[in-house]
Amino acid sequence: MTEIQKELFLNEDKEYKDFTAKLIPNIDKQNIIGVRTPVLRKIAKKHINNTEFLSSPNHKYYEENNIHGIIISQMKDYSVAVKHLCDFLPYVDNWATCDIISPKAFKKAPPELINQVKLWLNDKHTYTVRFAIGMLLKFYLDDSFNPEYLEIVSKIKTNEYYINMMIAWFFAESLVKQYDTAVKYLTKNRFDDFVHQKTIQKAVDSFRISDDKKSYLKSLRR
Repeated sequence: MTEIQKELFLNEDKEYKDFTAKLIPNIDKQNIIGVRTPVLRKIAKKHINNTEFLSSPNHKYYEENNIHGIIISQMKDYSVAVKHLCDFLPYVDNWATCDIISPKAFKKAPPELINQVKLWLNDKHTYTVRFAIGMLLKFYLDDSFNPEYLEIVSKIKTNEYYINMMIAWFFAESLVKQYDTAVKYLTKNRFDDFVHQKTIQKAVDSFRISDDKKSYLKSLRR
């Protein structure tokens, strides 16, 4: 075993392993050790400069993937972070690893980021696309907002559950921050039933949307 794998097994929690396996049923349970996220962050901090680990992104264990994502998230250099993401994203195989990645290098949304996000949106890999939508949600619904981004995401048509869930999440957040623009995608029936209903469900569950708007959104349910 590698040094990181040894550290992970020293922190194995079998009950947490069972819990995790239920959350990510598409992962073989044998590839889940059962290590809580705060512990993973501590291990990642110790190995933040572990070039051997980062240069081999095809890991065996779910927790190794999460550590890899956490390390990338700590990178402050934009070009370095993008390089590592391009190497790692093709190996991301579940929603939890995908969603744990939040690069500090993207915090100020540098101009070149949107072009990279668009490239990821056109990828064929489920979790690369999910990650890209997540980046639009996090960095492009406030000061850097452009209605074009809603249009781009609305045109993603897929049967992939984890992409469709992220599309719904993205538009629910858009209804919080850019309501007048986002609501048109519901009134004009731009989504299939699943995305349409999930978007409304997530929006009406939000504390950041007024009761009047929630009532109207409920009226749009199919």
